[in-house]
Amino acid sequence: MKELRSGVKSVDFVESFSRGLTVLRAFGPGRERLTLSDVAKSCHLERSASRRFLLTLCALGYAVQDQRYFSLTPKVLEIGYGFLSGLRFPELISPVLTQVTAQLGESCSAAILDGSEIVYIARSAAPARLMSTALNIGSRLPAHATAMGHALLAFLAPPAQAALLASLPLPRFTPHTITSAAVLKQRLDLVARRGYAINDQELEDGLRSLAVPVRGGNGQVNFVINLAVNANRVSIPDLEARCLPVLLEAVALCGHAVQNMPNLLPPKNLYHV
Repeated sequence: MKELRSGVKSVDFVESFSRGLTVLRAFGPGRERLTLSDVAKSCHLERSASRRFLLTLCALGYAVQDQRYFSLTPKVLEIGYGFLSGLRFPELISPVLTQVTAQLGESCSAAILDGSEIVYIARSAAPARLMSTALNIGSRLPAHATAMGHALLAFLAPPAQAALLASLPLPRFTPHTITSAAVLKQRLDLVARRGYAINDQELEDGLRSLAVPVRGGNGQVNFVINLAVNANRVSIPDLEARCLPVLLEAVALCGHAVQNMPNLLPPKNLYHV
């Protein structure tokens, strides 16, 4: 009997449910309103299957249809609310992120790793918007092109890191994006040695960021926090000399706040202690 990579046997895997979740994930920043054809193409599904999934979401209140277009409703927040509310992040680390923003005038965020992407779990936005895409709690970005992704990938246990690098999609976003698994491995080794990650316009031109991992009471990496800056205003030396000490202080405060929390990451010995 075939066993999936997650350890779930194929006989226990519900393909239709998986495809329904794929349709749900087709929506996102810049993809708020999609036609049936858009969804079918994005999810690699037949139009008839896409139609049934979309109408089911509408029937359940998770989506609405306006002539040719479908869009999600706020009800979809219920799906992730149980997880995010259970983390108690608003009470625990949001004040720390807000303090960093007040001190440096830059956006400060926290994220965890989910497969090939990072997921924002807390955020303090600076007045000036840096990215072309608005970021909020629940927003996803590619791990290979972000400082937070590098800071999370760098501390994966070697077998888990090797497996992920072998399957990680590496699309190019700017001329600086790492698109080679071997080069990415070298970057992750550097991040692991120095304890922080710097991303220099690898996701978007003009965006530079710094990320540091936060460890829980068991010593494992729990999540990461980052600082996002305008590359024209803040150089890499300035990022390291002026901003890194502030972020390290914030990491210490976050670590103290969550030391008694359960690990936020899958309990599969993925991370180094």
